[in-house]
Amino acid sequence: MSERALRGTRLGATSYETDRGIDLAPRRTVEYECPRGHRFEMPFSVEAEIPSTWECRSCGAVAQLVDGAPPEEKKNKATRTHWDMLMERRTREELEEVLAERLAVLRSGGINLHHDPRDNRKSA
Repeated sequence: MSERALRGTRLGATSYETDRGIDLAPRRTVEYECPRGHRFEMPFSVEAEIPSTWECRSCGAVAQLVDGAPPEEKKNKATRTHWDMLMERRTREELEEVLAERLAVLRSGGINLHHDPRDNRKSA
C-alpha cells in the first residue's frame, strides 16, 4: 500500500471539528458549600434561575448557595385522618343515624358475627 493511504478511525472516537468561530453561551459561575465544608463551583447560563441548593459533588449532602438567600421553607400540609375525610362527606347527625341503623342490624342478628370462612367450602 502507498504511504499516503487514509487510515480509518472509529466512529465517535475523535471529533474533527474545532471551537474556532463558535460563540459559547454566556455563563456565570456560582459557588456552593455543603454542611461538611466542601466548596465547589457550578457553571450556569446567565439567563438561568440559580437554585439555592445543589447536591454536593463530594459527599452528596445538600449544599447551600454561598452568599445567597436561604431556601424557602415548604408549607407542610396537615395530615388528614380518616375521621377528617369522613367529616368532609357527612355531618355528625348523619353519622349518628348510620351508627344507629348498623347497631339495630347487629342487635337483631341480621349479621353473623361468628362467620367461619371454612363454611364456604364446596362439598365434593
